[in-house]
Amino acid sequence: MASSAEQQNPDRSAQVADEAAGPPPASPPGPPEGPPEGPTGARTAGDGLWGSGMPRWLPRAMVLALVLVGAFQLADWAFHQLIDLFVMLLVSFFLSLALEPAVDRMAARGVRRGIGTFLVFVAVAIAVAGFLTALGTLLVDQVAKIAGDLPHLLDNLIAWINSTFHQDLSLDELQKKLLKDSGAIETYAQQAADNVWGVSSTLIGGLFQAFTVGLFTFYFTADGPRVRRTVCSMLPPAKQAEVLRAWEIALAKTGGYLYSRALLAVVSALAHWVMFALLDLPYAAALAVWVGVMSQFVPTIGTYLAGALPVLVALTTPQPVDALWVLAFVVVYQQIENYLLHPRITARTVDVHPAVAFGAVIAGAALLGAVGALIAIPAAATLQGFVGTYVRRYEVATDPRIDRGEQRRHRRELRREAARRLRRMVGGDSRRK
Repeated sequence: MASSAEQQNPDRSAQVADEAAGPPPASPPGPPEGPPEGPTGARTAGDGLWGSGMPRWLPRAMVLALVLVGAFQLADWAFHQLIDLFVMLLVSFFLSLALEPAVDRMAARGVRRGIGTFLVFVAVAIAVAGFLTALGTLLVDQVAKIAGDLPHLLDNLIAWINSTFHQDLSLDELQKKLLKDSGAIETYAQQAADNVWGVSSTLIGGLFQAFTVGLFTFYFTADGPRVRRTVCSMLPPAKQAEVLRAWEIALAKTGGYLYSRALLAVVSALAHWVMFALLDLPYAAALAVWVGVMSQFVPTIGTYLAGALPVLVALTTPQPVDALWVLAFVVVYQQIENYLLHPRITARTVDVHPAVAFGAVIAGAALLGAVGALIAIPAAATLQGFVGTYVRRYEVATDPRIDRGEQRRHRRELRREAARRLRRMVGGDSRRK
């Protein structure tokens, strides 16, 4: 019966034998008969990373890189060409911050902002013109005096050289040598003329820059609310309040710096004028104005420049010992100003630590030269106002590593308070008796 079943199902027996043997071995792939047809095959043949064709993204990437490099070079060239304009705009902005509080007070009393700004500019121009006139008069008279005393000074100088270096010079020999070297004098005169032309060009450029700064300052001051409104219109409502608050801090600090310095300059000028008048120095008022302005508005070296000119003028007087009195008064007044006047006047306006002010002046001079040195202290005061407003401060725990000397100072204050109470008690007992 089994043989008959196998004969009846030959196909089933072959299938079982094939399943038991497993799958047939795979034959090795042969070479393709031809390139695939269609767009897919063409893209594969041309876009391979190591193939002979160039990727399509590479030319576009190269063009984009060249465009970016060209745009950077153009922006760098434009920035260096417009750096003077940016500096003038920065100076104008700080000047407008300093002048705007006065214009705001006039506008609150019904004066139009344009007229108020014009009046403030006129007052500032009169003050600057007065200072320059006083200084120019002083310099011209001193130069004329030196020119008149030049022969006598030359005789004294020649006598000192002869006695010190054992020479036999005379004024006639010097004149002959000068006439003999007329070619060198002519060359020097030509160089001086060229320098005068260069100085004239620099002066004209400086006047143009001053006019540009004044024009931008006038627009920034007269249109202050409109400028703030324009800036805030480009910001979301959540950021507008922060920008306006920062602007108000800058206004308060910069205006406070200018007004406190102006008040200190007036006090300094009055005090030095009294001292110079008592010493009977020539041009006492002009020298006092020089000391007041230079010591307050020229950072770091202004005090030394302010005191040097009165000392030199005092040396030319019939009593040169007055120079010592001038120097002593300048030094003493500077100490009084640093420890009494300056802290009281600037306590509510622009309280900047002297070390911070000195560092700000150095940084401003390194970045923008003399202009940076002039606006460094208002910028530092504004930054300090931002830090004091937006940076949160925490209470510091008592620690001897921080409060070194505080306990001793506290004990000293307690002893002084006990001494005052004892004096009051003794004084009260004596009055009752």
